[in-house]
Amino acid sequence: MHVTNKPILLVEDDQVDVMTILRALKEIHVVNPVVSKENGEEALLHLRTPGVERPCIILLDLNMPIMNGIEFLQAVKADENLRRIPVVVLTTSEEQQDKVRSFDLGVAGYMAKPVDYHRFVEMIRSIDMYWTISEMP
Repeated sequence: MHVTNKPILLVEDDQVDVMTILRALKEIHVVNPVVSKENGEEALLHLRTPGVERPCIILLDLNMPIMNGIEFLQAVKADENLRRIPVVVLTTSEEQQDKVRSFDLGVAGYMAKPVDYHRFVEMIRSIDMYWTISEMP
């Protein structure tokens, strides 16, 4: 996703989805390392660990145990050191309220996870293309 090869942080509790996303990234030749965390609390701990490299992007599921995606977004966007990391929500949630709250909290994108694998790859490709040309501060 970036020439600098910064990691991608994937916050997702469904292992099948994790494998699908990793497979799709590999298929489109994204070489950035992927750090995977099962919930928002684990992801926040990771982001706040001294010496951990900042991800170039966070791919976030909303429906997770312990700390869900909305709670994670609230914490990240309230943190001066983390708020500029772009977050793209990948979710099965059809809740309009989730969409509104995500954008209120400054997400860079909100995408429904397609069931079909080839559509999934195209969705990941579109995220990659966007972040490859988008200039970050």
